[in-house]
Amino acid sequence: MDSQFLAELRRAATVRLDEPMSRHTTFGIGGPADAYAIAESEEQLKALTDTAHRHAVPSFILGAGSNILVGDGGIRGLVIENRSDRVSQPIRQSNGSLLVRAQSGTSLASLARRLSPAGLAGLEWASGIPGSLGGAVIYNAGAYGGCLADCLRSVRVANSSAEVADLPASELALGYRGSAFTRGLLQGKVILSIDLTLHEGDPQALTARLTELDARRQAAQPRERNAGSVFKNTPEHPAWSLIDQVGLRGHRIGDAQISPKHTNFIVNCGHARASDVKALMTLAQERVEERFGLRLEPEVTLVGEGFGD
Repeated sequence: MDSQFLAELRRAATVRLDEPMSRHTTFGIGGPADAYAIAESEEQLKALTDTAHRHAVPSFILGAGSNILVGDGGIRGLVIENRSDRVSQPIRQSNGSLLVRAQSGTSLASLARRLSPAGLAGLEWASGIPGSLGGAVIYNAGAYGGCLADCLRSVRVANSSAEVADLPASELALGYRGSAFTRGLLQGKVILSIDLTLHEGDPQALTARLTELDARRQAAQPRERNAGSVFKNTPEHPAWSLIDQVGLRGHRIGDAQISPKHTNFIVNCGHARASDVKALMTLAQERVEERFGLRLEPEVTLVGEGFGD
């Protein structure tokens, strides 16, 4: 990697070379990133992406490391870990709603657990989602009947030249587990912060709702390392049911296993490789399509190289 590029990176942030991505993903899987830098603020995030752009080095923004599978060959170019996590005090709007601005590296679950007991309603469904706010926007994260589109007002983004713009939620084409970002319509745009519209609620009732959702999640979801739901649900059927009906509950390839507890989760039983997980995903897709004529669409994003194809 070019020495001048590395020197510029190191002036902006802490940088590590050949950093194993298995250390930074909820799966515990992934080969090395050529360069790995940590952005603690919006300014660092803009500086790092601008540096990569000027040197024609590909860059990937990493949030909480959930909802992704990094290949065994790792990621070429620069990975930027986004730790920008400042959250504003709620601002009351003329219609009585409350506006909260949070930086894109903020933990979605932590934000929900902070705001709900304080009497701000609208984000309690997110209390168990292990992702960042930036990732939640990109995939329109959701659970238990709620999703980010329900309370997202706007996002502040920077382009590859560090120029900043505000985009209203109406321009993000938010849909089921997707957005204009996942469809490639906002390439080169980095999410800096998010404006959420919430409303007043009863703190005790909201806290009770968090407790209820925690219990439901613990009863239904596996505890082993995973990346969340692997496939999107089809319009008519939940993905777990289709995978279960084709006999793949508990099926294992290497150290990757379709969870016996919830068949839309693949878990790392110890030393799983990305190629093992990808093989299970492909097997599930083939079996479901053969039996039901439906093609399961991945919810987990494959990043980098080395999936055994």
